[in-house]
Amino acid sequence: MKTEIPVPSCVGVRLSMVLTAVAAVVIAFGCSRSRTDPSANTKVEANTDPNVFTLPHPEQFPVVEVELRKVTDELHVNGVIAPDVNRSVPVVSLGGGRVVEIKAKLGDSVKKGQTLLLINSPDLSQAFSDYQKFKADEQLAAKQLARAQLLYDKGAIALADLETAQDADTKAKVDTQTAAQRVKVLGGNINNPSPLLPVVAPISGTIVDQQITGGTGVKSLDNSPNLFTIADLSTVWVVCDVYEDMLSRVHVGDTAEITLNAYPDQKSPGRVVNISELLDPATRSAKVRIELPNPKGIMRAGMFVTATFKGRELIERVVVPSTAIVHLHDKDWVFVPAGSNQFRRVALQLGPQTSDGFVQVASGLKPQDKVATNALQLSSAAEEQ
Repeated sequence: MKTEIPVPSCVGVRLSMVLTAVAAVVIAFGCSRSRTDPSANTKVEANTDPNVFTLPHPEQFPVVEVELRKVTDELHVNGVIAPDVNRSVPVVSLGGGRVVEIKAKLGDSVKKGQTLLLINSPDLSQAFSDYQKFKADEQLAAKQLARAQLLYDKGAIALADLETAQDADTKAKVDTQTAAQRVKVLGGNINNPSPLLPVVAPISGTIVDQQITGGTGVKSLDNSPNLFTIADLSTVWVVCDVYEDMLSRVHVGDTAEITLNAYPDQKSPGRVVNISELLDPATRSAKVRIELPNPKGIMRAGMFVTATFKGRELIERVVVPSTAIVHLHDKDWVFVPAGSNQFRRVALQLGPQTSDGFVQVASGLKPQDKVATNALQLSSAAEEQ
């Protein structure tokens, strides 16, 4: 039989007092550690606004007032290289027939007068036949005129007969000249009769389009599409889209600096020659055409470029140190003091960078605003919350 030994009430009171004292020591130690642990001071407090951050020690992030400078206004847009339509010539054949040989193809550089293809042309054969007939008629008319002149001189025929012979000779010469001109227009040579019609390059340049293959039938005076298109690429166009709200910054005659995506280290000067009078209703942009010399031939149709338009006069624009900008989520941001140990993250539209490490700000800041000088460090602190 077990006997329970009663615990005196004084012992229970002492045990309760000991536990209370231990809890007080633990709480005091925790509070003391929070005051002395440096990691606790770098914690960023959360804020309901995702672009506002509260920091316990904002003095760790110095700020600087933005500057206002007079700079050249610049606008950067994307564009594409296109042939100059004034230097692009379609190649057609005035005689129909069937292609028997192609001597040039898409992408080839050709010279003016170079044979591009040969066509077995019934039209050319008929033109040679007509020429030869009219040539024979001319020779006969010339003999008849000589005979009539002799008879008239001897009084054997009347003047009217002589005039009839002269008229027949004149008409025969006209028919012969017309037939010879038709052969020449079709591309034949009256001194070398042949049914093969050569189609030659009308200008020197590069074949940028080909719509013909071997054995294809060609219709006379009804070539749709054209057999070839030859473009002189010594001068090309840059066609780019400029949005409606930026059109006031671009003028005909302005200089544009062109940078090829394929050759980023090479920059070429161009001149704005046309700004479209119509806006694309879908994109609210206008086509701007830049004329660009291409002496080395490195600019090819279809290449992507970046066009930089430079304004005619200096403008005042806010500039900030490049270290004050951080790129996040496809946007550029700065941190502006918002009072009470807070910084506000502000999105910017940037311009070009200056040689002394500053960046132009097109929108997002105004004069006398202040920004944190080290945006990357502040952004890292903000991400810890």
